[in-house]
Amino acid sequence: MFVGIDVSKDALDVHLLPGNASWRTDNTEQGWKQLMTWLERHGEPAQITVALEASGGFEKGCARKFAEAGYAVSILDPVRVRRFAEAAGQFAKTDAIDARVIARFAQTFTTTTAVFDQATERLAETVRWRRQLIEQKTALDNQLRGLTSTSLRRATRGLLTRLETLIERISDEIAKQIQANPAWAALIEPIRSIKGVGPVTVATLLAELPELGRLDRRKIAALVGVCPYTRQSGKSDAKRLIRGGRLGLRNALYMAALTAMRYDPTLKAFYERLRAAGKPGKVAVVAVIHKMLTILNARVRDALATTPSNP
Repeated sequence: MFVGIDVSKDALDVHLLPGNASWRTDNTEQGWKQLMTWLERHGEPAQITVALEASGGFEKGCARKFAEAGYAVSILDPVRVRRFAEAAGQFAKTDAIDARVIARFAQTFTTTTAVFDQATERLAETVRWRRQLIEQKTALDNQLRGLTSTSLRRATRGLLTRLETLIERISDEIAKQIQANPAWAALIEPIRSIKGVGPVTVATLLAELPELGRLDRRKIAALVGVCPYTRQSGKSDAKRLIRGGRLGLRNALYMAALTAMRYDPTLKAFYERLRAAGKPGKVAVVAVIHKMLTILNARVRDALATTPSNP
């Protein structure tokens, strides 16, 4: 059986297949318990796949609770679900309709079961918070350049100082979380073996790519969104494009690649060969990210294999 859940801040719209049973409850601890009681009338947890769209974090509490209760939980890409709906001719959009579409998507395609780890979730939350603070600081820096008012410039500098202090504190917290986790601490050296990969990239990889070293290189590249897709039809053979993936992670790797292709001998030579072959700059950088991920995936895989505590 397949359960599609459309998640909003306050409510869950639910659709069960087969049977086309629908339900609605609050997106709260009590609402999750009521939903589980309702589902128990239809089958055992092991028989039911629960699918939710990624909804800005509003789905996390519900998804974690259902995983703990023994349900197979999948968190879906909203873009894929929407395109699936349109391909099926479903253009109307309500919460109830979305829940039904999500259930049908899970019923049609093989989905990945989400794995919830409190330490990884906490690190990911901290990494994302630091990233958002950096974005705020960048915006304020840009605004400061255009300000002519002395009082506004003074106030903006004060905000920037407080942001810088907070960013330092968050960076220290990230480092403490990683060092306190032996499994992560053992991966720092293999990840930092590429010149250009610093503490921020290490933290981002551990938090937002826990699959590193556990999947093959093609799947890792696809998760990050640096796997070029062919676009060929008839006599037309358009340029390949990268699509999807984890944007924040890809941006962090992009910055790391800019440094790596200058200072890491292997990646520098690889980048220069691509440019000499006429590849555009951005295409060459994406290729460097792809190769960098391939190297990191292999080194982390080897490190995991030699770690006694690795399951």
